[in-house]
Amino acid sequence: MIRVTRDSFPFRETFTISRGSRTVAEVLTVTVTRDGVTGQGECVPYARYGESLDSVTDQIEWMPADITRGALQGALPAGAARNALDCALWDLEAKATGQPVWQLAGLTAPGPVTSAFTLSLDTPENMRAAAAKHAHRPLLKIKLGTPDDMPRLEAVRAGAPSARIIVDANEGWTAEVYADLAPHLVALGVELVEQPLPADDDDLLQEIARPLPVCADESCHDRASLPDLKGKYDMVNIKLDKTGGLTEALALKAAAEAQGYDIMVGCMVGSSLAIAPAVLVAQGAAITDLDGPLLLGSDRDTPLTFEGSTVHPPDPALWG
Repeated sequence: MIRVTRDSFPFRETFTISRGSRTVAEVLTVTVTRDGVTGQGECVPYARYGESLDSVTDQIEWMPADITRGALQGALPAGAARNALDCALWDLEAKATGQPVWQLAGLTAPGPVTSAFTLSLDTPENMRAAAAKHAHRPLLKIKLGTPDDMPRLEAVRAGAPSARIIVDANEGWTAEVYADLAPHLVALGVELVEQPLPADDDDLLQEIARPLPVCADESCHDRASLPDLKGKYDMVNIKLDKTGGLTEALALKAAAEAQGYDIMVGCMVGSSLAIAPAVLVAQGAAITDLDGPLLLGSDRDTPLTFEGSTVHPPDPALWG
């Protein structure tokens, strides 16, 4: 049996990126039950990719109750629906066999990883205050993507003078804006810029200087994305809701590394159930950005354990 339910998790504070603001994370929980054993997965439908809670629910409910993980890869496209079902099937197999997912997948035992912590897009004054509040964290990720981001950058650096900083523009800049900002990013010690240009206009990255590493997010979904990234990006951001689950995420990671890309493992903002499988993918990644549960005001009954910005592998009661 496959069951889909909707769950809501309020944000601790309003979360804003260049596309808009949210106060609640709306997720879908998929539960697969076979022979008395249950596995679960979670996804976050994303309007940017043409997804909604209704459309993703419909995709999942059309799947046969006995679908296998292998058959699933061709039955659904990369995206939120396949992700939740793929992760639920991994969890189901782990609980049915008594073996952890990392072992079933042929991975080494996972350890804790240190995550970036995201600062929402806001006024320079509010972003400086947020940076000062979280200056103790080792890596801050700044949401930007407006034509007037320089004061925000300076404010964050002033608020957290010693923190490592990466920037996510969420496709919000033009080539001209990015070319103007890039030297200032370097001067302020920014280590990485994520998706500075719209995915359908990123060929311009081949024509302008890239003085700091550029990471593909909206431009990279699964292995089929890789050929179009050459000469434009230095790193890829792997998110389970884009790849369509852990199965493809692990395959994308291996393929991207073989082609010389550094790896970032990110997430949509969901609960610990959504983040748990990504902790396996994040092992050995250059950048981990799995702070979703830290941004929420509530979580699953058995949440991931965070020590500051360090996230530990999931308890089997949660997933895997």
